[in-house]
Amino acid sequence: MEMKMTEEGIGQLLAQMTLEEKAGQLNQKGPSMVGAFGMSMDEIMQMVEDGRMTMQDLMDKMAGAKADYYEDDLRAGKIGSYAWASVEMCNYLQKIAVEETRLHIPLFFGYDVVHGFRTITPIPLGESCAWDAALWEETARMSAREAAANGVKMTFAPMVDVAKDARWGRIAESAGEDALLNGDYGAARVRGFQNHDLSRPDSMAACVKHFAAYGAVESGRDYSRVDMSEQKFREEYLPSYAKAIGAGAASVMPAFNDISGIPCSVNRKLLRDILRDELHFDGVTVSDSNAIAECVNHGIAEDRADAAAQALSAGMDIDMNAGCFADHLVSLVESGRVSEKALDEAVRRVLRLKMKMGLFENPYFDEKAAAASILTTENLAVARKAAEESMVLLKNEGVLPLKEGTPVILAGDLADMAGQLAGTWSYGSKAEDFTSIRTVLGKETAVKYLSTDAVLAQPLPGFLTGGRHDRSDDAETWSNADDAEVRNNPDDAEARSNADDGEAQNNPDGASISFKPEAVIAVIGETKAESGEASSKSDISLSARDMALFRKLKETGLPVIAVLMNGRPMAIPELAKSADAIVEIWAPGIEGGEALAELLFGRINPSGKLTTTFPYASGQCPLYYDHISTGRPAGRFKFTSKYLDAPNEPVYPFGFGLSYTNYTYSELSAVQKGSNIEADITVTNSGQRDGDEIVQCYVHDPAARRVRPVKRLAGYRRIHLKAGESERVHFTITRDAISYYDAEMHYGTDSGEIEVLIGGSSEDTMKAAVDYRRAD
Repeated sequence: MEMKMTEEGIGQLLAQMTLEEKAGQLNQKGPSMVGAFGMSMDEIMQMVEDGRMTMQDLMDKMAGAKADYYEDDLRAGKIGSYAWASVEMCNYLQKIAVEETRLHIPLFFGYDVVHGFRTITPIPLGESCAWDAALWEETARMSAREAAANGVKMTFAPMVDVAKDARWGRIAESAGEDALLNGDYGAARVRGFQNHDLSRPDSMAACVKHFAAYGAVESGRDYSRVDMSEQKFREEYLPSYAKAIGAGAASVMPAFNDISGIPCSVNRKLLRDILRDELHFDGVTVSDSNAIAECVNHGIAEDRADAAAQALSAGMDIDMNAGCFADHLVSLVESGRVSEKALDEAVRRVLRLKMKMGLFENPYFDEKAAAASILTTENLAVARKAAEESMVLLKNEGVLPLKEGTPVILAGDLADMAGQLAGTWSYGSKAEDFTSIRTVLGKETAVKYLSTDAVLAQPLPGFLTGGRHDRSDDAETWSNADDAEVRNNPDDAEARSNADDGEAQNNPDGASISFKPEAVIAVIGETKAESGEASSKSDISLSARDMALFRKLKETGLPVIAVLMNGRPMAIPELAKSADAIVEIWAPGIEGGEALAELLFGRINPSGKLTTTFPYASGQCPLYYDHISTGRPAGRFKFTSKYLDAPNEPVYPFGFGLSYTNYTYSELSAVQKGSNIEADITVTNSGQRDGDEIVQCYVHDPAARRVRPVKRLAGYRRIHLKAGESERVHFTITRDAISYYDAEMHYGTDSGEIEVLIGGSSEDTMKAAVDYRRAD
């Protein structure tokens, strides 16, 4: 039967479906490597745990296994969507769905396109440091161009979980610790991914995650509990989801965690009362992977059937990977435990999404267009811009920018590991897409690279310990260092050759000339496996190995520029004290090495500012700018809110970031107009270089009916100023920005003094007071 996919057509299709086919539409599957050799993952992991199989045996089996795509279940109408694998596999499975199933309902394919598909941009935490919504939308649109052309019609992004605890690994996927920034980031990403029309070949459905408050897991430990007041939830966490959903997101992913004892996957208040009724979301909800089945582990469901019944009744539409809906919904409906009306509502939403995606009319993907979409000049330019705007200059004792051609020592294993530039959730990328920092800098200037082992294993060359000798004077020492380098980097002959070529181009006489380095660049931080999902840490300080490297390099007497590559803010008090310059590049993506070179040599002026606080010590976590003031604020007196062994202050505060120029603030004014506050300030580029400044506006209510944060971000503006130029910057502070929930959950604001604080960071502001009068 030929169907015209309209709402009427969806109704007609739904009327023809069996219970099995309805349940199938709610079943999302991923390819199984273990299913291909006849055992479940639980069975295999039990064999590893009790010693019947080694982890290496498991990896060998996985490598040799053919993925199982459950084609027989697909033909029977028991699968409605898949996790993406390749454009060829999408077309293969789609052909089965469209041509071999009874009702010919097409599939859609979902994938975690978090910060790029093949052209990888900075991790979200890094990109948020640009404070640039236009950029966030642009990078999302670029990602959609590549991913949608390759068969991805839903991305499991953006993540807008406010993350105030740097120990949580998934802070890498967020826009930091502030609700306003996360909301703006999420809304921009939704607009970019969806491009206003899901049927376009360069558009994919956004899936806002993780609903809700996943970033507040206890102790920063992944999958842990969340327990908080209703006021805190609504003021500090819910707004970011609301803004992203309000931008038109087609889907929402409930979180793994529970909120006050009710797992999000089966939380009716969250998924129906708040999401559907309050936020007016009419799209599809998709569980996180295996999250419905895990409600048994939570202890809120007796078994998988009970978990399926609770999840569907609460408002979950699609079961990702658990198989609970596929295995149990039919019997649950037949027994009366789950109403067929609730099942039909979920199926209708899924079919409606497929209609909006245009899959009934155009189910297949052009494989030639898919290949042509990736790594284009346009896409790489977007990635370069994002990397440049994301980097944050944290310290500069006059060392940066380096003069063009300045010879440098480059140290640290991360400088030689191109793939680490990708960061977490970059599975669509390929190692050969990336160019290491070592290779990039080798093309810029004379570079001598030393691995960490080479530095730590033996004395450094003579000119690094005080002298400025010719390289030939230390030939034996250099040879030892090179041997150590080769031992520790046996597979990087190409990168070494590129670096040596770069050195030869800048030193045409080769090794016979004097090599006199003027600075040391140490690339240190975390590997990409140390942040992201399941990568929480109890200690977020730099590793002992990195610190030993840094201290050894400091002994050279040369200026040491620390380049941090990581997926979270780190506790770096010694680095902040002793390094001559610090550049935070996060995991900067495919153009990260090139962007770093542009910054180091002054061809761009750094403009990024932190969206998360850098603590002094791990034990300070969670540490964030919008904390409340206690009855005994930290002070010199012993009996105040402080630590005995660490300061209360961070190493670097929220909103902080340096430039190669200077900005001054003056003439702050703030007045009430209607229910808003209108504020203006003059910002002047008082330095010698053109640059971008991120102007931040905060508010504080000194006396309210409930304790308020010491400050709260109310707005921000990214402006460009030429050297010597001034601009009058305006902010409209809405009533919502100064409203809150009182003890009885009444929402509003008070008459009384409101402080407006504007400046270049959360700790560097001018202040004006407004006698605010509530209009009602």
